[in-house]
Amino acid sequence: MRTHAQAVVIGGGLIGCSILYHLTKHGWSDVVLFERDELTSGSTWHAAANIHGLHDSTNISRLQHYTMALYKELEAETGQGCGIFQPGSLYLAQTEAREHQLRLQETKARRYRMNFHEVSRDEAERLHPLVDFDGVRCIMYEPDGGNVDPSGVTMAYAAGARQRGAEIHRFTPVIATEPQADGGWIVRTPAGEVRTRWVVNAAGLWAREVAAMAGIALPLMPTEHQYFVTETIPEIAALGRRLPSVADRDGEYYLRQEGLGILVGAYERDMKFWAEEGTPLDFGHELFPDDLQRIEENMMRAIARVPAVGRAGVKRVINGPMIWSPDSAALFGPAPELNNYFCCAGIIPGFSQSGGLGRLAAEWMIEGEPSLDMFGWDLARFGHWAGKAFTKARVEDQYSHRFKIHFPNEERAAGRPVRTRPVYAMQKQMGAVFGLNFGWEHPLWFAAEGEPGEETNGFTRQNWWEPVGREARMLREHVGVIDISNYAKYQVQGAGAETWLNALFANRMPKEIGKTRLTPLIGKRGGIAGDFTVTRLADDDFRIFGSGMAERYHKRFFDMVPLPDGTTFRSLTEAMCGLNVAGPKARDVLGRLADADLSPPAFPFMASRLITVAGIEVVALRVSFTGDLGWELHCAAADQPALYGALLSAAREAGGGPVGSRALMSLRIEKGYGSWGREYSPEYWPQESKLDRLIKMDKGDFLNRDAYAALAGHTPRDELVMLSIDASDADASGGEPIFLADGTPVGQVSSGAYGYSVGMSLALGYVKAGSARPGDTVSVAILGRPHDAVVLERPPFDPDGRRLRS
Repeated sequence: MRTHAQAVVIGGGLIGCSILYHLTKHGWSDVVLFERDELTSGSTWHAAANIHGLHDSTNISRLQHYTMALYKELEAETGQGCGIFQPGSLYLAQTEAREHQLRLQETKARRYRMNFHEVSRDEAERLHPLVDFDGVRCIMYEPDGGNVDPSGVTMAYAAGARQRGAEIHRFTPVIATEPQADGGWIVRTPAGEVRTRWVVNAAGLWAREVAAMAGIALPLMPTEHQYFVTETIPEIAALGRRLPSVADRDGEYYLRQEGLGILVGAYERDMKFWAEEGTPLDFGHELFPDDLQRIEENMMRAIARVPAVGRAGVKRVINGPMIWSPDSAALFGPAPELNNYFCCAGIIPGFSQSGGLGRLAAEWMIEGEPSLDMFGWDLARFGHWAGKAFTKARVEDQYSHRFKIHFPNEERAAGRPVRTRPVYAMQKQMGAVFGLNFGWEHPLWFAAEGEPGEETNGFTRQNWWEPVGREARMLREHVGVIDISNYAKYQVQGAGAETWLNALFANRMPKEIGKTRLTPLIGKRGGIAGDFTVTRLADDDFRIFGSGMAERYHKRFFDMVPLPDGTTFRSLTEAMCGLNVAGPKARDVLGRLADADLSPPAFPFMASRLITVAGIEVVALRVSFTGDLGWELHCAAADQPALYGALLSAAREAGGGPVGSRALMSLRIEKGYGSWGREYSPEYWPQESKLDRLIKMDKGDFLNRDAYAALAGHTPRDELVMLSIDASDADASGGEPIFLADGTPVGQVSSGAYGYSVGMSLALGYVKAGSARPGDTVSVAILGRPHDAVVLERPPFDPDGRRLRS
């Protein structure tokens, strides 16, 4: 056994073996995998192992297609069979909403040249003559869909890794992982220890226990999951070919051929947890007792769709464990609190994603950043607030609604509230409908008296559309008060504060007290890892404001730049709250309460001051994400109720009131403002995101400067544009493909909303550079249907910034 390694992978299931294989494929041969039992133990060996390419997330679709194509390459490379069956998959829509989802996925497939298209009922009946298609509105076909052999794929990954120099040790449990001063680790086993640069937790059902060895907790919870396989069905035996799988998600089951019978699996409402306090260490290839009664309703729907299932006997039942994250997506990436500790756990459709996750994990460890933006799966999306009670409640919701559509802007209530601000009760009494942002409850919109206090969900405009419009127009015409407490807030103090900030961010930091800068944070590949507002309050005191949902994600970057002696950095996100007063009457409203001169000469745009408002000390910045005249006010959390009450009282006298984040989204899009995680992403170069003007190459070194310098002179591949869309019953929300008039795919929407104050359905998006100019007409696939859109030369609201700077 090696005593030193570049990486040690803990867990010999599908994902661990894939990561090991991809590390070797990317050039690392000194890598070791430890498995406590036999390879495939835990969840891998009993999986149904279905494979499919399409996903609501574009990047997940990309990694799934990579995975599906990889299996045949693995077979050829290793000689190990993967048991690949690809007779195709049929996707059925029984409801209008499901049809919208499938049609949108079809347009995304055209955008990325993936094979997924609509078929007629006649064609579907030819492909699968056992299915009764009554009640189905729309049928899509994915020719490459199918299934693989769980053990075969895992063994192929292992064989490929061994061929490139990796070591695999079965029946070798890891008993300790010990961090070292140089950033590396000692991994201890009964057979000896290995010193390694990276530890990879791919322990599946035991990921919680392995994480605990390193001193961290992962929000994961195991459940039972069942599927059954029928006896031989005569019609299949006589057919002479393999039938496509059936994805009837409105029926809440999955179905495919297995041998000469049918395999049916379900995610039942009456779900069952397992091993809540910890996965038994002696568990391996065991199964749970059959409990088909629990999935009886799902079974009956499957039998109604494929009557031959009901006529066949049950050959075997598989009831085994799966382990879930709170949103059923993987917990993926380096733990921000540890050096060189990588996690990949909680993967549900593992056989569709194993290759892509392995590749991106290898990229992240070896190259410093994955080639795709994976924030939606980054384990940093959860913080310490995602405890056991929250995780259990969310997992129950995710499991029992596994096939429920995740609609744009949908907020699910399970496990909430977790974290609230001091004004939560006040906002609730005012009719606030809340959303979740990194554990915090924040107002999405406010229901007026007599309006429903719960929102509906769908692809078309919902019951919140009118109330949000009321708030947006109120702010544009008068004034609004927005709770922006979910922004991340940081303080840097000390003699080296300016030096450290200049070494971290790409823009030049403010030299004068009371000045503010907008700045990008550059990623390892030269893209946009974040965008921040930095203001100087004193010679040695700076405040930073950024994305709240990315606070743990950004910690990785902050820790890459050592703090100078005598300099401190701390998060103020929990200790402070924020409010934004914005609109044409913002100066008048704030002026009634503030002890400061708010006139343009005394308090110009992008200035900051320590002032008193309603007797409360605040950090005031003359900025507003609404694109309107406004101030951000940041105060101690304990002072938030008094400040909020005073501002609302003054605002109401001026015809204003509270405004939620849905209206803020609309307002910022009217102004053409980008947002991190949507327009700003590590995948996009600064010159594509129009942030290159904020990068000062002459100021000296800063984090990942060389990466940006290597691409700074390159012609943009894509460009950020603004669109006005001819839409009447639904607006773009993000991810909708953009086509030229001749049907050529050229890009996709990054954000969308209705612009209430300008009377336009708007979107921001990226198109291939040079493909569409201002005034050109393109097509946006809203609801999977083409909608004409015009490329705008300037934002429709205040294009010259006169309101903003007034």
